Amino acid sequence: MSGPRALAALLTTALLCALVTACSPGPAPAGGGRPAVSLATSDHLGGAPVHVAQERGLWSAEGIDATLTTQPTGRDALNAVLGGQAQLGVVGDLPAVTAALGGRELRIVADLSRFSDWRLLTRTDRGITGFAALKGRRVGVPQGTNVEYALSRMLGSAGLTAADVTVVNLAPNQVTPALARGDVEAGVTFPSFYDSARTVLGDRYAELRFTGYTARTLLVAGPKADPGTTTAVLRALRKAQREIAADPAAARKAVLVQSKGALQAGYVDAFQPRYGYGATLSPALLTQLTQEAAWAKAAQGLPGPADRSALLRHLDPAPLTAADPAAVTVR
Repeated sequence: MSGPRALAALLTTALLCALVTACSPGPAPAGGGRPAVSLATSDHLGGAPVHVAQERGLWSAEGIDATLTTQPTGRDALNAVLGGQAQLGVVGDLPAVTAALGGRELRIVADLSRFSDWRLLTRTDRGITGFAALKGRRVGVPQGTNVEYALSRMLGSAGLTAADVTVVNLAPNQVTPALARGDVEAGVTFPSFYDSARTVLGDRYAELRFTGYTARTLLVAGPKADPGTTTAVLRALRKAQREIAADPAAARKAVLVQSKGALQAGYVDAFQPRYGYGATLSPALLTQLTQEAAWAKAAQGLPGPADRSALLRHLDPAPLTAADPAAVTVR
């Protein structure tokens, strides 16, 4: 093709590319040129920096447009990332470990917070005054979440395993009703349900405190996450963490607003100070992930390797290193 016909063909192609979005290499950035990023999170205080960043408009200060979707649990947030509905997710350490063992494409880019003030919930008429008394009992727990691993550590502190109890898989909000009905004799759930259990059970309420497991809230990236945008997200989250430290009361109000009624003020006031915030990638995180992977392989029969080098391959330090080199100490 040459001459006038070639020129006409070129002009036609150019016109079509200008009018049809399919000719562009991808969707245009949102917000007047700012790149867009989607985050899946949950109403969980471990992810409070995300809610503070959203409430204070810290995303735009880093040149990005962030869209948050709130999921019932961190496990659901992880599924949103793995399913391609979100680029980044705020999840617990155990769901991230099980996804890694299952061979899913997942990168851990930061350890956002740490929490170790757990409770075993029970009733005064069940005679459970120590973890050893759980042997032979029915225990409710949302399986597949950090709470299940917390239960395993409680049992382990008394020389027991999950084989010594009957584990009943319940949603987090089902543990208290099951206790009240007598369907289970003890339960472990998220801290946001402790107060409701105390209210529902009244004089029958009993608890055993446990600090032998530090749950970590992680920021994970799926295959669609852009490293540069992830770095911008981490910069915003580090600003949010500094705001939490500088004005804890204002940060708690921001979390309450963003929870849209899912969290109660009493719970946030009591428990948010019990979380340690600060985005890091540390040797302690890798050690814990390795321990959890070994447990998950034994308890759930997952196929992947659980050694330190295998878990290290799922850590991606580049975005956090770009945001704050001193925050990355794992090698």
